[in-house]
Amino acid sequence: MANCHASNGRLCSPIARLPLRRFLFGYAVGMVPFACIVAYAGSISTVDEPGPAIYTAIAVSVTLLLALRILQRKRTKNRWWVFEEARVALRKKLAPFSRYIATPRVAKHRVFIWLDHSCKPDTAIDAIARDDDTSFGILHSTFHEFWSLRMGTSLEDRPRYTPSTTFETFPFPEGLTPDIPAADYAAAAKRLNELRENWLNPADLVVREPEVVPGYPDRILPRDEAAAAELKKRTLTNLYHARPAWLDNAHKALDEAVAEAYGWGEDYRAGLLTEDEILARLFRLNQERAAA
Repeated sequence: MANCHASNGRLCSPIARLPLRRFLFGYAVGMVPFACIVAYAGSISTVDEPGPAIYTAIAVSVTLLLALRILQRKRTKNRWWVFEEARVALRKKLAPFSRYIATPRVAKHRVFIWLDHSCKPDTAIDAIARDDDTSFGILHSTFHEFWSLRMGTSLEDRPRYTPSTTFETFPFPEGLTPDIPAADYAAAAKRLNELRENWLNPADLVVREPEVVPGYPDRILPRDEAAAAELKKRTLTNLYHARPAWLDNAHKALDEAVAEAYGWGEDYRAGLLTEDEILARLFRLNQERAAA
């Protein structure tokens, strides 16, 4: 892993020819910039030692040196450029999509984001192979949040998203195609994401530079030092800590749309869907489907 961009934020020419991929750590969800990794395609486990171009194109950073010191397994210490676990099955699932849903495994706030296909998640991020706003909206609703908090585990005082108990057991609306148009809650989900992105990277603070690597999204850069200082404060964690009115209203609009998807719209508007009531209804759906 290395700092892989030139001073203007774009991948420099020699590095652009290497098999680089964006890489996101779990703690950095909602933050920029991304790190970069050398990610070989094909049979990753049989890649020969990288040639001199790797070392001349990338300034091997302290991050790499530290990583080499702490690696204990001989196979990883001697072949540090190869993923210890290539996650081939996950890569195949994500391959058809231009984007996918991701969430940090451990976090105070259960936040879902979109990741571009060029970005690879680290082990602290749960990746969901869906690219539709409908799935994004349902996962980011209060209904799924309550379920994940009740069914998940925790690390110290932070909830842990455990896919086997939170995602795989969650009873989505029947077929994801309820009697109301899917666009009703897909649009609410899309709007939530747009509002968050506009707050994270406002046009008056950032410039977007085209990337030299084909298929990579534009690189987002601060306009100046003052903008850079402000952008450091603009993380999803800080946003959900503050939870401004516009964010709260966007989530309420999404929750109402998802409630309609379950056929519970009237009860939601009447204020009958408390946390306990929501969990009871979701549990009944879970049991009914398990018995079917």
